[in-house]
Amino acid sequence: MARGSQRRSTVHPVPGADPENLEPVGPVRGPPTARTSVRQVSDLFLGDDGLPRCGWVAGAPEFVAYHDDEWGRPVHDDHRLFEKLSLEAFQSGLSWRTILVKRENLRSAFAGFRIEEVAGFGDADVERLLGDAGIVRHRGKIEAVIDNARRAAELREQAGEGALDALVWRHRPEALPEPELRATSPESVALSRELKRRGWRFVGPTTVYAFMQAMGLVNDHAVGCAFRDVCPPGPTSGRAAGAVVVVCDVRLGRRPGGRRRSPR
Repeated sequence: MARGSQRRSTVHPVPGADPENLEPVGPVRGPPTARTSVRQVSDLFLGDDGLPRCGWVAGAPEFVAYHDDEWGRPVHDDHRLFEKLSLEAFQSGLSWRTILVKRENLRSAFAGFRIEEVAGFGDADVERLLGDAGIVRHRGKIEAVIDNARRAAELREQAGEGALDALVWRHRPEALPEPELRATSPESVALSRELKRRGWRFVGPTTVYAFMQAMGLVNDHAVGCAFRDVCPPGPTSGRAAGAVVVVCDVRLGRRPGGRRRSPR
């Protein structure tokens, strides 16, 4: 088991859920998705360092660093937001572990997901990408990511640096709910609708909700997870805050200029 030794699972069906659709009890394969939305998991994964983490971390060794250093951290950089929307699109029908393992290859193949560079990709790039065994070779997803980059570039041309950040963070919930495994939220439905109106593809409400979880628009770290309270709530947009990347240090319990906090 990745960096840990103790884990117990408890399954609580959501009222009205079909019992036949419940997954077997066991490690969740990556951050919560539609596959786990019919149940609430109240378990934690205890690492070798003694820190309790969300139960899904036990699913694969790669999940530990991703959970600790990235998942749920507020992000306000247009290119990183675009990258995550693209990775979520590639994940459609696949496991997050598959995408996480291929992420560096995808970054290399897609010019670091720099919006204007990807927007300039043409037919030759599509064929190049289809021949790259290190990425997800799905023509529809590849073409969608390139087209989405063009939509993002148009937005940035009209409204300037930080335009995608501002669009995304306008859809942050006014009140952050308690963590619960769900497939969508009213805000993810609204953001999905807005992106589709602007011509984006592979941005359904479930994909968008997973994106919102990862980018810190909602905090779905389990109650009791040592990383739930590491970051303060982020501003509604990096543009408004004068920031472009993240609003807190990614190291557990360390804030810029501060001392290590004891996990709750």
